[in-house]
Amino acid sequence: MEKARLLEILVDWNLWENELEEGLPREKYFRPFLSISKTGMVMILTGPRRSGKSTLLIQFMKNLVKNGTDPRDILLINLEDYRFSTTDIHLLDEIYRTFLEKVHGSKNPFIFLDEVHRVDGWERFVRTLVDGKTATVCVTGSSSQLLSKELATLLTGRHLDITIFPLDFKEFLRFKGFEVGDEVKATHQRIKIIRLLDEYMEFGGFPEVVLNATKKQILLRYYQDIIMKDIVGRYGVRVIDKLNTLAGFYVANASNRITFQSMKRFLGISLRTIERFSTYLEEAYLIFLVKKFHPSLKEQEKSPRKVYVVDNGIVNMVGFRISDNYGRGLENLVFLELKRRMAIEDDLDIYYWADSTDREVDFVLKTGKSKFELIQVCYDVKDPSTKERELKPLLKAMSEFKVRTATIVTWDTEQVEVIKGKRILYRPAWKWLLGL
Repeated sequence: MEKARLLEILVDWNLWENELEEGLPREKYFRPFLSISKTGMVMILTGPRRSGKSTLLIQFMKNLVKNGTDPRDILLINLEDYRFSTTDIHLLDEIYRTFLEKVHGSKNPFIFLDEVHRVDGWERFVRTLVDGKTATVCVTGSSSQLLSKELATLLTGRHLDITIFPLDFKEFLRFKGFEVGDEVKATHQRIKIIRLLDEYMEFGGFPEVVLNATKKQILLRYYQDIIMKDIVGRYGVRVIDKLNTLAGFYVANASNRITFQSMKRFLGISLRTIERFSTYLEEAYLIFLVKKFHPSLKEQEKSPRKVYVVDNGIVNMVGFRISDNYGRGLENLVFLELKRRMAIEDDLDIYYWADSTDREVDFVLKTGKSKFELIQVCYDVKDPSTKERELKPLLKAMSEFKVRTATIVTWDTEQVEVIKGKRILYRPAWKWLLGL
């Protein structure tokens, strides 16, 4: 492309002459950015489409300017801009050369590459900048496999990976204009918080959805974009109907156990296709498949997986109405919060557990080699038979894992119960999600 045309496109996405809309801040992502921006390390942001990665880049850019960086030492390349006739490594080189010639100030620049996975061979471009120590680089992409083995080897010790998820509940409340404050203030505002939790559980935490009245249409578009752009477009899938069938099955079975063999029989799709498409759906952050905890890795692989979905809003629009099954909706919400924890704590792993009679504990959190935490999710424990059904496997698992305290996340029950020396904490979902 001609340099004049490239410059015309770049001006729209950069701060050289524009005041770009930066949205509401997500402060927890600023701390790692501020630390990495001073080291020259590469920052790699991954996460589902429309979770806020591009907005964060603009916020990062404005933060740099606020702290003294010349806007002309910052370059953002939005690789989803339809005006780029091609998206390949040659385009990256042309853009960078145009920037250096027409815009660049006096210092080593900050380069932001948004949705970089659209460019085959982008790793070589980043490697050139890293090897030459000519720029600080931040890249984003809607794929968990963004960091290739080649680049990972190159950047050992010189990169920071951050997974950006849709809003957590505290962020959701802030986007709604509600500041939580301390536990006393939150308890005083309990009714309003629970009403907002109802909305959060039904429509999820995608930022645009939270701030927009036309939630259903946006959520359905996101779902189709993940399928068509992040999977069909990236992997060249031809049997789109089978991919749609499998994705719809997963979303409809959020918080349930599944096996590939049973899906093969039910859906009429080959085992090989199910395995391949399941990998694509996980890499695009639409679903997460959780293994059963077992000391034997072989048994872990053989056991059914539990499926969770990236956002409750997608479950509600595509899978099942959460108002018809609050228990599964709440469990999916709890999993997503644990997944956010997992993105921060490198040595945290998430499993489920089941005994020989198939009674289940929803979450086994393993930290390091031998530290375990058990969490059960039950929307309503007021019914004695429901409570007994949830407690039996939890108490058994506590004995097996030698855990003295476990948690049951409920909708609104809060109490502590001691059973045969084992301590059960019943935690209301709103308090648990807010860390109160």
